[in-house]
Amino acid sequence: MPIKEFTEQEKVWRSHFGEEYNKRNTYTNEELDEVFKKVIGISRTEINKEFINEIDRESKILEVGCNIGMMLVNLQKTGFKNLSGIEIQPKAIETAKLRSEGINFTEGSAYSLPYSDNDFDMVFTCHVLIHLPPDKIRIALGEMVRCSRKYIYCEEYYADEITEIKNYHGKNNIVWKRDFEKLISSEFKDLKLIKSKKYKYTGSENIETVFLFSK
Repeated sequence: MPIKEFTEQEKVWRSHFGEEYNKRNTYTNEELDEVFKKVIGISRTEINKEFINEIDRESKILEVGCNIGMMLVNLQKTGFKNLSGIEIQPKAIETAKLRSEGINFTEGSAYSLPYSDNDFDMVFTCHVLIHLPPDKIRIALGEMVRCSRKYIYCEEYYADEITEIKNYHGKNNIVWKRDFEKLISSEFKDLKLIKSKKYKYTGSENIETVFLFSK
């Protein structure tokens, strides 16, 4: 059942903490690709080419937790035209609208997406599932699956087991890495895994997981 009130984590992201995150993570599309290359050895553009290059550029696409819209702009640069993002932080939405054209941005919660069933051809996240607490993440995943007609596409931190990242910029109870692909497979057995890949961080033992499911 959708959550009607802001969670502890949503309150944090709507606060000054979230606005400081925006400042630390504001890049042009070219800078974004360079950051990805530096961290995991491959650009976001190249990852998208590996995973979703065959998806029609007219497809209706939603990003859940879009922040200031960098991942959507990245898709736009490669020809995708029908793009929307939903984000819990008002300031991020304001910034996203200033930094882009032709992309629809909505303030809202991953736990209660304001869209119809099968409203989008693809619903995706990038480093957002990690911020959903283990006792609530299934609600958000259910909303993503409900709103997607075809594809679920995610890029997230990976761990074999649920692992909290402590002291994340001074905060606890806000980041958890896990095997998100396995979680989705177990919760939504009708979904078919199309492609999955892991990328090791260049400067640490951390691992990035990227996967694409279809209905």
